[in-house]
Amino acid sequence: MAPAQDETQPLLRSITNEGHQVYTSGDGAAAADEVTIVDFDPRGDPENPIDWPAPFKWAIVGMLAFMAFTVTMTCISIVPVASTIVRDLSPNSPSPETTSPGELKSATILLVTIWELGEAAGPLLIAPLSELVGRYPVMNCANLLFVLAGVLAATSGSVPQFVAARMLNGLAVAGNVLNPAIVGDMFVREERGAALSLLFLAPLVGGAFGPMIGSAVAERWGWRVVVWVMVGLAGTCETVFAVCFRETYKVAILRGRVKRMRGHAAGSGKTFKTVFDEVTEGEQTAGWKKLRDAVLRPAVVLMGSGVLVTMSLFSSVVFTFFYVYSTTFSDILLDLYQLSPVAVGSCFATFSVGSTISVIICNRALDRIYVRMRFLHKGVGKPEFRLPLAILGAFALPLTVAAYGWAAELRLPLLFLLFTVCAMGTALMLAMIPVMAYVVDAFGLFSASAMTGIIVTRCLMSTFLPLTTAPLVDKLGYGWGFTTLAGFMLLLAPIPMVMLRYGAYWRKSSKYSRDA
Repeated sequence: MAPAQDETQPLLRSITNEGHQVYTSGDGAAAADEVTIVDFDPRGDPENPIDWPAPFKWAIVGMLAFMAFTVTMTCISIVPVASTIVRDLSPNSPSPETTSPGELKSATILLVTIWELGEAAGPLLIAPLSELVGRYPVMNCANLLFVLAGVLAATSGSVPQFVAARMLNGLAVAGNVLNPAIVGDMFVREERGAALSLLFLAPLVGGAFGPMIGSAVAERWGWRVVVWVMVGLAGTCETVFAVCFRETYKVAILRGRVKRMRGHAAGSGKTFKTVFDEVTEGEQTAGWKKLRDAVLRPAVVLMGSGVLVTMSLFSSVVFTFFYVYSTTFSDILLDLYQLSPVAVGSCFATFSVGSTISVIICNRALDRIYVRMRFLHKGVGKPEFRLPLAILGAFALPLTVAAYGWAAELRLPLLFLLFTVCAMGTALMLAMIPVMAYVVDAFGLFSASAMTGIIVTRCLMSTFLPLTTAPLVDKLGYGWGFTTLAGFMLLLAPIPMVMLRYGAYWRKSSKYSRDA
């Protein structure tokens, strides 16, 4: 532990021969046991991401958006051709005696949803690792693993190998976890909105174009070419990242600076530390202990809050309907409406249109509703004031799910089916976005761990719950099958309403949210 600083003495600044700003405790004498605290120069520092030129910072945001677009494209592009992949990789598929249609449908669904199982592990590892070793190595290693998993998928000779490759793809998605953190590293609070909006919009664009491109390429050249195209796109992203991306995490940058300064001052007996280093020995052991604690913290926060468990259950089931729709839409369009693969891919854009509508609604109304409710409660604001839009989405979603099923069952006009898909996208995001805002407000300092807990729960639910869709449809048909799923969602729909009424009292029972 560094010696205690004499609070009667000011922090005296000195400049090293590298031009780096440092802060020296004590009277500034060049003693052998002098402890030099290294930090960025507040007057401007070329290594401080906040002080980087605006064009370079926006170039990094563009790289992040490009990777977010690529990740969503890779995830969604195989959805329209998933059944083709399963039939191609299943040697028994031509034999109805050995492989039932239900088994093939379940394999097709798992081919798509297994991605989420990989993503469930990502937030637990990627964020803590980035705080231990920095954003640059974690982002590049994750991107490289993403590319290699794509190669494994493109060369798969069996369904299990393809499923394993897709799970690795999901595990290697670093952008969902690190993109907001990197934006926070580079921009002050007042300038982050536009950058985050671009990063939020990129996956929606990828989700709209992915199925369209995937189905068109697969129809002409086969599904493996689709995967290879995505590998090429991801490889291009990683090449750009490896060459142009710079470390943005303040702790990692300063520790690199300290390492260089120790090299220059070797043998002088001087000690250099960043403001984040509390010990000079055993730092690596302490770092890995922090990693362990960070991995476990989301589970601790989740289990320590009934509010968070309830909201996790709600948001997990809501998000599951994205994969319920994704894994059934192409079969409906191909088998019932007799559309071409290219037309099927184009129809997937309707869900992104609905999602975009919700993003616009939330951007315009979420803060206004909060301010209005705070005014009605004599200026006292509560996190629960974020939930009215979620109530609307929660009750609208089961209606759209049932309408989607009956539109397919009754062979209603294609335009009506597409309208139900668009409405489902609107209702789903309308139920999701306010919940995310609520968790951030309600858990304060623990919001990152709370969000991680929700993401992991959502990913696990999205991996396995859609597997119930095929048996329900086979037994009950699209109409009653989706009505059953809608009924399950309807049972959970009152959760935001109950939380709006009683959440403030319930939160007091948890030490992680009582002071929000």
